[in-house]
Amino acid sequence: MNKLSLLLLFPAMIIAQEKSAPVAPKQQGKYDTNKFSQMYDLLATPNMFRTASGAPGPAYYQQQADYKIDIELDDKNSKLTGSEVITYSNNSPDSLEYLWIQLDQNQAKANTQTSLAESEKINQVLPLDGFSGKYLRKDLERGFNIEQVKDAKGNPMSYTINETMMRINLATPLKPGEKIALAIKWWYNINNYRKEGGRSGYELFEKDGNKLYVIAQFYPRMAVYNDVEGWQNMQFWGSGEFALPFGNFDVNITVPADHVIDATGELTNRAEVFTAEQVKRYEQAQKSFDKPVVIVTQAEAEATEKGFSEKKKTWKFSAKNVRDFGIASSRKFIYDAMAVKLGGKIVMAESVYPKEANPLWGETSTMTVAHTLKSYSSHTFDYPYPKAVSVSAEDQGMEYPMICWNFGRPDENGVTSKEVKNGMIGVVIHEVGHTFFPMIVNSDERQWTWMDEGLNSFLEYLAEQELDPNFPSRRGPAKNIVPYMSGDQKFLEPIMSNSETIAQFGNNAYGKPATGLNMLREVVMGRELFDYAFRTYANRWKFKHPTPEDFFRTMEDASAVDLDWFFRGWFYSTDFVDIGIKEVKQYYVSDTPTADIKDVKVKKGRFGFDKGPFVYLVSGDNAEVNSSKKKALKVEDVKLLADYVDQTFTAEEKAGLKSPKYFYEVEFNKPGGMIMPILVEITYEDGSVQNFQYPAQIWRKNNDTARKVYATEKAIKSIQIDPKLMTADIDVTNNSWPKTEQKSKFD
Repeated sequence: MNKLSLLLLFPAMIIAQEKSAPVAPKQQGKYDTNKFSQMYDLLATPNMFRTASGAPGPAYYQQQADYKIDIELDDKNSKLTGSEVITYSNNSPDSLEYLWIQLDQNQAKANTQTSLAESEKINQVLPLDGFSGKYLRKDLERGFNIEQVKDAKGNPMSYTINETMMRINLATPLKPGEKIALAIKWWYNINNYRKEGGRSGYELFEKDGNKLYVIAQFYPRMAVYNDVEGWQNMQFWGSGEFALPFGNFDVNITVPADHVIDATGELTNRAEVFTAEQVKRYEQAQKSFDKPVVIVTQAEAEATEKGFSEKKKTWKFSAKNVRDFGIASSRKFIYDAMAVKLGGKIVMAESVYPKEANPLWGETSTMTVAHTLKSYSSHTFDYPYPKAVSVSAEDQGMEYPMICWNFGRPDENGVTSKEVKNGMIGVVIHEVGHTFFPMIVNSDERQWTWMDEGLNSFLEYLAEQELDPNFPSRRGPAKNIVPYMSGDQKFLEPIMSNSETIAQFGNNAYGKPATGLNMLREVVMGRELFDYAFRTYANRWKFKHPTPEDFFRTMEDASAVDLDWFFRGWFYSTDFVDIGIKEVKQYYVSDTPTADIKDVKVKKGRFGFDKGPFVYLVSGDNAEVNSSKKKALKVEDVKLLADYVDQTFTAEEKAGLKSPKYFYEVEFNKPGGMIMPILVEITYEDGSVQNFQYPAQIWRKNNDTARKVYATEKAIKSIQIDPKLMTADIDVTNNSWPKTEQKSKFD
């Protein structure tokens, strides 16, 4: 065996810069000492209900709530009255002493805990209507008025109302496997959401006196009972949305005879509520896959909105396996629809909108709905419901099963700016997308907003880019979250924070989770592994109630990628990413050691390679080595090494050997607390470019610095970290060598 020679690396001149950056507050506990420790201390213990793999366990269960609802809309008085029969099935292993029902309209009552819990201050400048509404007008009568609660035999049931929750006190416990029916009657005054706020209500068109209703949270709704919390009966404070069980709905909606309605579920009496010509147009829409068919025309809507009919008409809808129900109603509605083929079935993409929304909505809304269904289905599962409806409701952006309300309209002259159009497209994609998350993958919005808003914002980003690679997506690209991540730590909370405790709601619950998923897909895992794991999560938990643990575990389980370090840092802390180039050292090959390496000790190797002869890598001045006066030494110019090569390798083997001429040691540092892979782009003097990606595990033994050696045939001109801004690095001024004095790309 030929004697092996050892190449030694020795200190050299520092040619790069070290840049100081803001440092996140000190983290406590295991995360601070070992950012690669597993998350056993943070995740719930696996059990028969939810497995360690992130899948539902053999004992998983969920309750069911079926509704038969009759409501009537009093358009003149903006009042809704209703009655319902709820059939509740106890599929849990527990006997239930009482039932909890959500009364979300009560959040709008005067002097609720919601209003009392908000901090206030004097606004010294107010518009007249703002001052009048805040200080002069009496409180409006809002919230549910419960008229009766009875059992299946018509006997009154005992109940207690606590703000936005109502407890039904059962005479005898509801045992496992049993059902109970209860009948409730109620009414409430509908809010003008543009003046009072709210996720639903009516919009008043002052020019013609008409109202456009988007109606939700309009009925007493069963709360979730599950294996994680028991009853999810957290009060509705306004930010955290809803947690609801699945069920079947039959809903009869009585409105003025000249109104047009769309709602959750399938319309079962189309011939009774539309004209024969309109029914024929709908049948044409069921066969139109390229563009929408207008079913109620603008001319018909303009004629109808002048009538204010005194007659009534009842629309009947039926929905299977949904968690909620939403309704849109107005005599102003234009209605169009088209067919979308998904997985061998036909789904109807639909839109309803007033003339004030045209031409934007007629040209854009339904086509965007169709695109969204295709995009989301490709990343999760085929859309399972019969339709998806987009409703034009200015100042709104809200979702319910199969239906959503979306903002964005032209000006009074029908002209739409690019910003308004893009905003409208974005909100339609986002709200239609919510039918997947959380209407089907039914996470708890009241507790974990990010599980629906964050995941949905990520899929919205993918759908926007698939629609147009130049679409100005707000959330998803890593660079867009940098201003938030680099902000004052006093106003940042971990993603894993309750919905009601978040200071910057949009950034925390929408932007940061969406960015995290995008970085997992593009940087950490790669698209193939990420897409498979994400699709696995969606399919495991469709029509079920997942928790954060189920998501975290499934993403690892289906990909064989250890992601605990990422979830700890990105979801459980406020650490930011900042990776820089601390220094660059350059070497050349020599037979002769220089003075700076005389004290270097050769580490005894596993095979005893601690004896010479040695080849030395000695430090070289960058300017001198790359100058015409002294070129970099070739390997064959080093006699000792050349002799070794001649003695060791055959001619054929020698032809395949590399011929490095330049040797660089690059030290990376990490001023930020967040672990992240290192993305490196090297540009050589001849203009060619080479990219390297080092996994996050490069930091596993040293949380502060990491080094890489580059043996190249060409001189390096520059080194750049994260050149495409894919890691949310908050400080790019320390990302390049040689240092370039330039304004930050984020300024």
